[in-house]
Parts: sequence; C-alpha cells; structure tokens
Amino acid sequence: MLAAPLAAASVGETVADELGTLNPEELTVQYWAARSEEGRFDPGMCMYGYPIAKMGWHEPARKIFERCAEHGNPYAMPWAAWTEENGYDRPSNPVAAAEWDKKLAETGSALGQLNYGLDALRGHGVARDRALGKALVDRAAAAGEPTAKALVAADYDPEAVTPTADLAHYRQPQF
Repeated sequence: MLAAPLAAASVGETVADELGTLNPEELTVQYWAARSEEGRFDPGMCMYGYPIAKMGWHEPARKIFERCAEHGNPYAMPWAAWTEENGYDRPSNPVAAAEWDKKLAETGSALGQLNYGLDALRGHGVARDRALGKALVDRAAAAGEPTAKALVAADYDPEAVTPTADLAHYRQPQF
C-alpha cells in the first residue's frame, strides 16, 4: 500500500506534514546559520562562516568559526580571531582573539605564528613580550610567510605591516 502524498507544494517550497518534509531547507546560508544557532556541528558548515559574516549575521558566523576551530579545523581559527577582534554585534575581545591566534600558532601555522607574534609585539590581548613576538615572527618568516618577512625587514615594527590596525583601539582623536 502506498502512503498518501505530501501536501501539494509549489516549486522549491518547503512543506512538512506527518509523513515528512518536502524540499527541506538545506545547504544554504540560512540552513547553516540555523545549525550553528542550534549548537550543531558538521564539517560542511565551515565554508559558510565567511559569507554569513559578510551578510551581517555575525553571531551565527562566530559560532560556525568557533565550532569548526574547536573540531580541529585550523582554517577557522583566524576567522574566529577576526570575529573576536572586530566585535561586530558585541564589544571587541582582543584577549579571545589572541587566544585563537595562539591556538593556530600552536598547530605550526605560519599565519598563526605571525598573528600571535604581532599580538605579543603590540601587547594586544596578551602581555607585551617583544622576545616572544620576534621569535614567532621569525618562525613564520622562515616558513615563507611574506608578511612575516616584511615585518622582520622592518625591525619588527607592527606599523610596517598593519599601519591602521591599532588606530581605533589605542589612539584618541586629536581636537
């Protein structure tokens, strides 16, 4: 005996009844944003964090980056740091950003070493530690990271590679 068909639906319309769901929302930014809000994790969600952030949905993007990073995806760690650093829908959190940079550096990532090295050189989110900052930047440069090489050539002056990074955080407007 055949089950009764789902209620009639127009093309692409999602319809749910006691027998199931026809055309469920899946593999869209809305789908992955909802999964992140529910606390779910799926490796497929990792590539949706950036477009979701660019759409202005910062909290779901933050959750996607965090979940992906917590499940071992090193590519999500700089984005997790980025959302913490920029704040968007909540205050900037340089300490949390530096923690993500450190986690990425600990994976051996040259980008993580550069970013955490910059954090240490600036004292941004962590205690200022020029020796640690230089050592991390040197490792990143030795691995071929071009921005780290430029930073070494500029005698480890963060302004040489990120000239406007600290303006909003540390400099007061002149009147």
